[in-house]
Amino acid sequence: MALSDPPKPHAAATLASCRAAGITPILVTGDHPATASAVADRVELLGPNTTADHVVTGKDVAAGRVPDLTAVRVFARTDPQQKLDIVAAWRARGAITAMTGDGVNDGPALHQADIGIAMGGRGTEVARQAADLVLTDDELSTVVAAIEEGRRVFDNIRRFLVYGMAGGAAEILVMLIGPLLGLPLPLRAGQILWINLLTHGLTGVAMGAEPASPGVMRRPPRRADQHILGGGAWQQLLLTATVVTVVSLSAGLIAQAWDEPWQSVLFLALLAAQLGVVLGLRDRPMTLGNPFLLASVLASALLAAAALYFPPLGAVLDTEPLGWRAAGLATACAPAGFLAARLARATFRPGNPRHLHERGADLARHEAIESEG
Repeated sequence: MALSDPPKPHAAATLASCRAAGITPILVTGDHPATASAVADRVELLGPNTTADHVVTGKDVAAGRVPDLTAVRVFARTDPQQKLDIVAAWRARGAITAMTGDGVNDGPALHQADIGIAMGGRGTEVARQAADLVLTDDELSTVVAAIEEGRRVFDNIRRFLVYGMAGGAAEILVMLIGPLLGLPLPLRAGQILWINLLTHGLTGVAMGAEPASPGVMRRPPRRADQHILGGGAWQQLLLTATVVTVVSLSAGLIAQAWDEPWQSVLFLALLAAQLGVVLGLRDRPMTLGNPFLLASVLASALLAAAALYFPPLGAVLDTEPLGWRAAGLATACAPAGFLAARLARATFRPGNPRHLHERGADLARHEAIESEG
């Protein structure tokens, strides 16, 4: 009579997804070395590029016969203290450690790891209390899905910060530089508030629903000490703000030379440029993956037109209706903002050579530890 507890069919694919995302899976178990080796082979834990092809036992760890615990991928016959030693070794290297477990023996390591993940179904109460997260379905693939969702949310926060801060900086620069160029009062307070409501309010909130980038799980994780505007984000902000400022002021100066209502032109130009930026900052700008954003941009455009052509609103905001020539001049700033955002993304995104040193550091410093039994 034979007993068999085979790994789940999708376990190998899940671990492959971890490696593609820059996460190194480790098997730490209290089972026999032969069992640990068999499981590692079946789930393809070691991977094609891993040189660590042997099982290290807890006795080896306790005796100090393993010079570098982070070079090992499979541990067997480990006790709670040795699991703590493994977690500590990774953390000493500067890695962010995530440990999964279900037994009483996993409790100390679950508590010590940066992120302890307990199994909610088969896990013991000790493991659940020691962990930071509890998986209700006991599926490691849920952890991978959570990582993807976390990266999506982080990307959208960065995208919103670039968009919102670039727009805010452009508005400040317009108000400071405009008078020096012969535009005495570039924008009135109500006009600035209306621009912020339509950009940071409507479209800014809709940016949070942007789907994950196609390659979000094929890139290394960011460094733990990286600023949220690091990795090229602040350079994108500066470039985008500069272009929006230049094209908006240029539209106002041209309208002044044409004897058109230049303040209303500048108002519409600044708003249109920012709407172009929000579309240009998307990973896939020409897709319908986020209908909320497209609807918000359309709504903002209609409300911008209402500020000019709906008399009661125009009276509150001190705007004047624009003819075709002046309106065309202002709305031409939208594609300029779009192109500026695309250029900023292409020039200063983390995948560019100037940021590759950060990606290499990420691979060396961010790992995940998986514990079994």
